[in-house]
Amino acid sequence: MAFAWLALAVAIVVFGTTAGTQYADNLTLPGTGSQSATDLLARDFPNQANGSNPIVYKARRGKITDGDNRNLVEQSIRKLGQTAGVSSVNDPFGPGNEAQIGSGGTIAYASLILDDPRGKLSDEEANRVIDAAGSTAGDRLDVAAGGYLGQQVSKPSTRLSEVVGLAAAAVVLVLTFGSVVAMGMPLASAVTGLVISLSLIGLLSQVTTISTTSPTLATMIGLGVGIDYALFIVTRHRQALQAGHDPPEAAARAAATAGGAVVFAGSTVVVALLSLGLAGIPLVWTLGYTAAFAVAVAMLAAITFLPALLALVGRRIEHLKVPLPHGTAPDERARGWERWAEGVARRPLPTVVATSLILLLFAMPARNLHLGQEDFGALPKSTETKRAYDLISEGFGVGQNGPLLIAMELNGDTASPQQLARAISNADGIAEVGPPQPDKSGNAAIFNAIPTTAPSSRTTEHTVARLRDRTIPETLDGSKSTAWVGGSTAGYIDLADEIAKRLPYVIGLVVLFSFVVLVFAFRSLVVPLQAALMNLLSIAAAYGLVTLVFQEGWGAGLIGLDGPIPIVSFLPLVMFAILFGLSMDYEVFLLTQIREAHHRSGDNRESVIKGLASSGRVITSAALIMVAVFLSFVLNGDPVVKQFGVGLAFAVAIDATMVRCLLVPATLVLLGRRNWEFPGWLDRTLPRVDIEGDEYFEKLARPD
Repeated sequence: MAFAWLALAVAIVVFGTTAGTQYADNLTLPGTGSQSATDLLARDFPNQANGSNPIVYKARRGKITDGDNRNLVEQSIRKLGQTAGVSSVNDPFGPGNEAQIGSGGTIAYASLILDDPRGKLSDEEANRVIDAAGSTAGDRLDVAAGGYLGQQVSKPSTRLSEVVGLAAAAVVLVLTFGSVVAMGMPLASAVTGLVISLSLIGLLSQVTTISTTSPTLATMIGLGVGIDYALFIVTRHRQALQAGHDPPEAAARAAATAGGAVVFAGSTVVVALLSLGLAGIPLVWTLGYTAAFAVAVAMLAAITFLPALLALVGRRIEHLKVPLPHGTAPDERARGWERWAEGVARRPLPTVVATSLILLLFAMPARNLHLGQEDFGALPKSTETKRAYDLISEGFGVGQNGPLLIAMELNGDTASPQQLARAISNADGIAEVGPPQPDKSGNAAIFNAIPTTAPSSRTTEHTVARLRDRTIPETLDGSKSTAWVGGSTAGYIDLADEIAKRLPYVIGLVVLFSFVVLVFAFRSLVVPLQAALMNLLSIAAAYGLVTLVFQEGWGAGLIGLDGPIPIVSFLPLVMFAILFGLSMDYEVFLLTQIREAHHRSGDNRESVIKGLASSGRVITSAALIMVAVFLSFVLNGDPVVKQFGVGLAFAVAIDATMVRCLLVPATLVLLGRRNWEFPGWLDRTLPRVDIEGDEYFEKLARPD
């Protein structure tokens, strides 16, 4: 089995590398104004449906219109026109293109239209076009590509984050197991699962649109849960070895017991991520199902590949011991955790009150959380998109980075596109308006409106709202014509609005699902209810921290940002699905230990102490690994990835410490025997779900 997994991984990676990847963000939002504008563009202006990409030129010496500089720009444009994959490119020095030369006279841009739309453009094609654009620059011009062309080659590498995350996880595993060989088992399982899932996601991107953030998010989640799930199984395997079982039998028992818990926890994460499909937003859906795919592969690797690997390694798993001040034997009693649990049990009410107040304090900034859009101006200066963004801002104003597409359908009316263009040019927040372009039938027209503010600015959101709510309706009042505000900036504004509408419904459904699952698993109504409430509280605290760091800019410089940036609109929704699923992992592991202890003794207080004492070390080790992996992605230059890294790391840290090790056990002690009360009629009706296997549970239930 182990060799079959390795052979499969090599084959898939080789095939995936050969095929390549094509990632892009799908902003399809049926029923929104931006989508209506996009649909009109595709129907009546098919040659422009792919959108244009600015190629920006800046003269290092003199004006861009000076003879030598102008010749170099025109040579570049001719070279682009001869490049495969380029549909058309205009000359900024041509008649009627004066607006494409910046006010300072040193910067100009050419509008480039590609054959392939967003999502079909490959890295190879994008690099070929960008190389052609800069081939004549020499030492006289700075050249950069914007639009989706620039974005295609501006994805910061995750390699450094992966290396740092793996190194940190290795340290935690060594401290947990005390053996280098044992440490390598979870890493081998997680990395094998990750390379397979990423290769398959890359292959999937060839046939459907996969978000540019999807592979990075899948890496974060797949690596974190892959190591965590393997940690649980290796822990059970070492316990079975200590009990005298042969390695193959120990591995089988670990797969049958801890493997059951892994399947239960992993399936919960997968379902939580797949619930993002309920939002009905393609961009969010791709983030959800690709991350779920990575979790599913990590789970399969942990319950099939890892046991085979453990059987092969045998008793050598304890080799290469590392001298540590604390014990790491699998059967060693966790004295420190037992004392901690006893302290919590002695003062449950003060613990609940103090912990809840701290979490609510963290959560308070979330009241001001505002959903925004990606700010390409916050990308690293070395990326193509950031260079183009800065050059355009310098030459034409920051609003030129996010032009608004005004799409107008006349419907046989006599309304004038020029009249609407004049009204929009006089609207607050609009710097300039381009000349309307009619279609061949004369029934539709499009033109660009340039905001005075950046695409990610809230002022731009207000400008779009005024155009939609006031300027356009007042101008077209009494006519049959219709106009919409579109373009990527308006699309991201609509995305934020749609997510804000649907977030409560997704949260409600995920919470309801988790409640039902825990009812099946633990035959209790109180335990699932408190679990759902605790999870919501820890996630709210994570939202609050993200708001403080990114929206308010507290400590932004420490993570490589120049100041506050908008919180990308899909972050809270995706974060919720991930965190609710992950927090269920720790909840299930803790409650399983508590229920087993309660089954033996029948004493609620004692069972909480024993359950926390036996699970505390594993939970904190698993959480430390997850935090290390997530925090390592703060090193990534993409501000969206930084937001996920900080938010997920903080939430896991809060959940595994303040919630699982303080709030949950203290609450269970306070509630006493009510924790395990369950209506008889419901107990007889519901089928039984055994998380860790009947044999293991019965063994634990027998007196020592």
